[in-house]
Amino acid sequence: MVKDEQIDVEDEELKFPDDYYSFDKADMKSLLQGFANQIKLAYNLNVDVNIEGEIQKVVVSGMGGSAIAGDLLKVYLHEFAKIPVIVNRNYKLPEHCDKNTLVVISSYSGNTEETVSAYKDAIRKSCKIVTITSGGKLSEMSVLNRTAVIKIPRDIQPRAAIGYSFFPMLKLMEKLRIIGSQKREVEHLVKSLDKKIFSDTGINLSEKLVGKTPLIYSSELFSPVAYRWKTQFNENTKIMALSNVFSELNHNEIECVENPIGEMYCIIIRTDLDPHRVAKRMEVTKEVYKRAGIDVTEIGIKGESFLTKMFSAISMGDWTSYYLALRYKIDPSEVRMIEEFKKALGTYLA
Repeated sequence: MVKDEQIDVEDEELKFPDDYYSFDKADMKSLLQGFANQIKLAYNLNVDVNIEGEIQKVVVSGMGGSAIAGDLLKVYLHEFAKIPVIVNRNYKLPEHCDKNTLVVISSYSGNTEETVSAYKDAIRKSCKIVTITSGGKLSEMSVLNRTAVIKIPRDIQPRAAIGYSFFPMLKLMEKLRIIGSQKREVEHLVKSLDKKIFSDTGINLSEKLVGKTPLIYSSELFSPVAYRWKTQFNENTKIMALSNVFSELNHNEIECVENPIGEMYCIIIRTDLDPHRVAKRMEVTKEVYKRAGIDVTEIGIKGESFLTKMFSAISMGDWTSYYLALRYKIDPSEVRMIEEFKKALGTYLA
């Protein structure tokens, strides 16, 4: 039977079977419960950075969760700043990077080979450089080249450290007067995340997703959030997932309902920031998918600010992927295939 449901961010009480928690061997639950505190600590880190000269654009270079933090900064600054933000997931920077480009090099471990290579390219291009890392090669190279570095705490799964990837960048943008103070918005966000609804949404939605491929859709403004949901299903739950945005998906992906392979479950992330025509597209798409036999759940994201809406939605996605992993009897922290791939790839010498 096709289901059409809406989940709103309001308090509800749900219970998850205790025996499933035995699969959470590295206690990811504690990291998720501490997300609000992580954001508070990350925003209050000492960003002792002095950058001289004009900044014409910002490039955030990183991979994985570090790059997603860059995506989040890009959409956030699009609403408030007058200079462009570019996210680079590559070994080299775009050719247009120069002395007037602020390059934020972001790698939790400090050893991500693509990001280390991009740092070297930023040096060659005489860019202004700020590195965000917990250590590793990037920390060493920052000292050697006398470029600014913001140190973040170690020993957290990189994907669970998105607060430490994003909020020092936000503070940096404040310090450089690219945006005004975000203190009030961050304080409100921290208070908003201290609610059980986020984990309860994960319990509720994960039960519906068992045995199905998640399709996560949002407006363009929330595209990094939808992509974050997808990658958390990949890494935490070890399943395939897809993300897309309105209205682009109405020009291609919607045709896939004619020939679905396996069972799918569509999640539409909705906010009051969705443009009117985009909201209408969401409604029509939902009806098309229901007629095709695909279950649809709408996640209604509420909050005082854009920042609160973004990170509330991220928290719900993190909890959902976590609980779905436990339902599959999988340790959400382990990333065996990624580690095996790194070993097979060998050392990058360039």
